[in-house]
Amino acid sequence: MKNRFSLSNLGIGWSANLRILVIAVTLASLLALAGVTAYVTGRNGQGYSSADPTPSTPHSPASSAPSSKEPGTGTGSVPRPPRISGPLAFAKAAAEMLWSYDTRDTSREQQLAGMEAWMTKESEYGDWASVSAQMPDPTLWSRMADQRQHATATVAEAHYPTAFKQALAEDPSAITEAYIYAVTVTGKQTIAWAKGGGGAEDRSVTLAVQCRPSADCVLVAIAPNVAP
Repeated sequence: MKNRFSLSNLGIGWSANLRILVIAVTLASLLALAGVTAYVTGRNGQGYSSADPTPSTPHSPASSAPSSKEPGTGTGSVPRPPRISGPLAFAKAAAEMLWSYDTRDTSREQQLAGMEAWMTKESEYGDWASVSAQMPDPTLWSRMADQRQHATATVAEAHYPTAFKQALAEDPSAITEAYIYAVTVTGKQTIAWAKGGGGAEDRSVTLAVQCRPSADCVLVAIAPNVAP
């Protein structure tokens, strides 16, 4: 997928408040990348790195549990995107996917391809660059693979940030332009590598997810933390 996303065009036709919020959400650098880089550097290459209020809109899809999940995995150890219609439930699944990896049986190219499968196909909204940017460069991934590094994630909760809820309350119909929701997810990533090495760290990320009515949710972008 080529990154044709333009911040200047994001949300044309939306209300000013909601457009400003989503642009702010997509502008900042990734928390995940910062955490991964710090962890790897600190470990000398050995570590790589939900009671949820719902916006009141007549068209907002329910934040339901997954209706069904595709069996097996997608590319390498990356799971296929689940069939979920609720923003909170999908964001939790997406965060778990993003915080998990296994260099023992998954190449960097497979990891990227698996992540890309979760993305929206609407190029005017999708920001693949923000998602792919969290991946280590090829050299670092190779070092991680040498250490047989792998990680699993446990998601604690997901919620709509206060700023998103406030913007939506001021203009409830604005969400119907693209059905893009900001969702903050918190959890923990557990990392292990060769010779019994391991560690864990708390994680938090805000995702932009698109959940159109009568359609499965998809990932739009990885965004910064915003006020809870």
